[in-house]
Amino acid sequence: MTLDQYAAFAEVYDLFMDNIDYGQWFARIRELLEQQNIQDGIVCELGCGTGTMTELLAEAGYDMIGIDASPEMLEAATEKKLVSGHDILYLLQDARSFELYGTVKAIVSVCDSLNYVTDPAELLQVFRLVNNYLDPDGIFLFDMNTPVRYASIGDDTIAENREEGSFIWENQYDPESQINEYLLTLFLPEKPVPENGAEPAGAESDAVEAGSLETDGAGSGDTESNGVLSCGMESGGAEEILYRKTEEYHCQRAYSPEEIKALLQEAGLVFLNAWDGYTGRPVSEDSERVLYMARENGKKI
Repeated sequence: MTLDQYAAFAEVYDLFMDNIDYGQWFARIRELLEQQNIQDGIVCELGCGTGTMTELLAEAGYDMIGIDASPEMLEAATEKKLVSGHDILYLLQDARSFELYGTVKAIVSVCDSLNYVTDPAELLQVFRLVNNYLDPDGIFLFDMNTPVRYASIGDDTIAENREEGSFIWENQYDPESQINEYLLTLFLPEKPVPENGAEPAGAESDAVEAGSLETDGAGSGDTESNGVLSCGMESGGAEEILYRKTEEYHCQRAYSPEEIKALLQEAGLVFLNAWDGYTGRPVSEDSERVLYMARENGKKI
């Protein structure tokens, strides 16, 4: 299992994740940190992805470190950093073996990043590392999806079509193993096809002419050949755009609140509280995402 499962998806991650209210999540995280007297200083984000939350925390005055196992995600995060001018340190590391130069006041992880750690023993190691790199009484804030979340999706297929790109998400959940697998198929636009019909540099040599073949899920008039999809576009003429098809396999594990509490305790952390996502409400049997807070409690490794 690898945590680097966001290669092509990194290009459009922010586009397809625009349903997440990062502003609300940030406000809740900042509120909880301030309640623990953490109003500045060094904070590390595990699984920082494209750096959306990292940027918000940096804007709030925290000295941010972002850790992710995907070079493509960190490339997108670095582009944001160049625009914002925030002094953020990004590290290409796996959460199961991450290393810091010293301890930090808080470690955060959002958007179910830790659900990608599918082995409970490896998640225990992540928690031990967190405890090791926190300042004395430092705070750990992280969210994780519950079995209720994955069961609600079940064996389903989700698709979304936009001008900037499209995806098909084929999901499969095994409640016995609590493993959730999904195949993500992406269609991302490439260079426009010249009006004379010549293919752009780098296009597949055997791409067929638009309108000559129907393919399942692509719609009438779409064509696919060796991963390149050619679609007619209405834009002042007969302009065509090539779409690159890529597939990514993702695997996550559902953890119940009871499992997480036990692993935190075994890792040496002190469990402080948990809430139904970022709402501030108590965890219930229907909670699909849980936000946890724990405290450093002496070094164990």
